Amino acid sequence: MRKSHPVRRVVLATAATVSGVVLLLSLKPASDPAAASAAGAVPQQTAAGQAPQGAAQAGSATVTGDAAQTQYGAVQVRLTVSGGKITKAEAVQAPKGGLSDQKTQLAVPKLNQEAVTAGSADIDAVSGATYTSEGYRKSLQSALDKMKTAAPPASGSSSSGSSSSGSAQARTVTGKAVQTQYGPVQVRITVSGRKITEAEAVQAPKGGLSDQKTRLAVPKLNQEAVTAGSADIDAVSGATYTSTGYRQSLQSALDQAGG
Repeated sequence: MRKSHPVRRVVLATAATVSGVVLLLSLKPASDPAAASAAGAVPQQTAAGQAPQGAAQAGSATVTGDAAQTQYGAVQVRLTVSGGKITKAEAVQAPKGGLSDQKTQLAVPKLNQEAVTAGSADIDAVSGATYTSEGYRKSLQSALDKMKTAAPPASGSSSSGSSSSGSAQARTVTGKAVQTQYGPVQVRITVSGRKITEAEAVQAPKGGLSDQKTRLAVPKLNQEAVTAGSADIDAVSGATYTSTGYRQSLQSALDQAGG
């Protein structure tokens, strides 16, 4: 009995040691893959998912054009632009009520699609919705002008720096709409180096004899505004009301431009 007792102790101790080694060896392989997957696989997926989203968000912007008044109501266009291209167009205002509802439902989706496809205001009018189409084009052009004005100068070499800084000084400003006896007149000008480089009437009297007077007067008034560089321009004979409204809206635009 006394001799067998020490042998039992040795056997038990050896068995305990072997069991401990086996447990340690079995635990290491199981913990390593889990640690590897937690440290490697998940961060890789996160980085791959976040990179394109960040790039898309950084290059996109939303611009809303001026509301263009038509015979049946206002039309106003909002653009989403990414990388200098139109990715989405929508009409936030369009003629409503009666037959206008049908024409708006018919025309606006087509105009939105054309704006994205063309990437400019050079889009076709929708048959049966001429006034809405014309208002849409004007507001779309206004949004595009604002987009160009707000765009930062493109990065490039030092040789292109002077031209970039010159274009950065150009601004497009729209004067207040001035009500006349025959309808509103509203002028938009582009100013660069404190000079008017372009002038256009985004609103002018329409309908009947007003159409003829507008076609006669507005091009002359636009040219005079650029030539004079101020609102001190002559009225066009036969279009006194339009000329007066034009001058007042032009002065409003100049006041906003600080000139």
